[in-house]
Amino acid sequence: MILLIVIVVLAIVFDFINGFHDAANSIATIVSTRVLTPFQAVLWAAFFNFIAFFVARYIIGEFGIASTVSKVVWEDFITLPIILSGLIAAIVWNLLTWRLGIPSSSSHTLIGGFAGAAMCGAGIQSIHASVIIRILSFIILAPLIGMIMSSLITIGVLWICRKANPRKAERRFRKLQLVSSGLFSLGHGLNDSQKVMGIIATAMIAAGQIDSIQSMPDWIPLSCFAAIGLGTMMGGWRIVKTMGTKITKVTALEGLCAETAGAFTLFITEILKIPVSTTHTITGAIMGVGSVKRLSAVRWAVTINLLWAWILTIPVSALLAGCIYYIVRFSGIE
Repeated sequence: MILLIVIVVLAIVFDFINGFHDAANSIATIVSTRVLTPFQAVLWAAFFNFIAFFVARYIIGEFGIASTVSKVVWEDFITLPIILSGLIAAIVWNLLTWRLGIPSSSSHTLIGGFAGAAMCGAGIQSIHASVIIRILSFIILAPLIGMIMSSLITIGVLWICRKANPRKAERRFRKLQLVSSGLFSLGHGLNDSQKVMGIIATAMIAAGQIDSIQSMPDWIPLSCFAAIGLGTMMGGWRIVKTMGTKITKVTALEGLCAETAGAFTLFITEILKIPVSTTHTITGAIMGVGSVKRLSAVRWAVTINLLWAWILTIPVSALLAGCIYYIVRFSGIE
């Protein structure tokens, strides 16, 4: 029981870290275009992160992404030490990439850690291959969808506003960016909070506290959504700088289009019940709006470095989790 409590606490801590690690995803463009100050932006984003709970519970009616995450490892092979090791690895990698200002994926860190610990503890047969393949495919598909959607939205907005007064149009785009940023923060809350919910529910099932993810008590999702909202209020200024200024220079119009495209991409993956990286999604969307101006407007060297971080996240976190699992096992923790 004590180990289960430790796992629950660490999972909520991870969600809190996820909030400030990924805060840049939803506020980078709105800060870089000076629509809101950094303090105003994190409050705005945190509010929509938490409101996402009520959308999932009362509008969507389920926590589909949490269910998908819980199926990464076959239920028969899941133990509390495996979950503990995966969580510790995910927290360590998240803090390291945050410290270095690298916008890696908290989602794939968590999934990589869970899978890596399971493989060390129960072998490769413990991994639900079809679920992992679906998740891995969206490392490419999520930024690609975001990029295509943002390009199309940008082209459409430019065509609609081709005769508009530039100064008036700019003011309207800045106001609309409040809406687009809120929508993206809503998608961020929907997607990222549920990943930790899936881990906590899996631990409770392994400990015999609940029978299925559908029967988890309401305090689990409420705690997860609240933790990610509080974490967002802590900011994440190193990654804001990378996302908001280093990939391409972002105007209010481009920020609006990127956030709108990112939000709709996250809503699509929510319907498909696929956990994706909000980092990957908004990065692809920012690249899309930049490429509409001209391909050279996107700093592709920075993008390539980000791509390497994305590719390495799952194997590095899996390897780290495997090492931590052996430490946990030899420590006699059960």
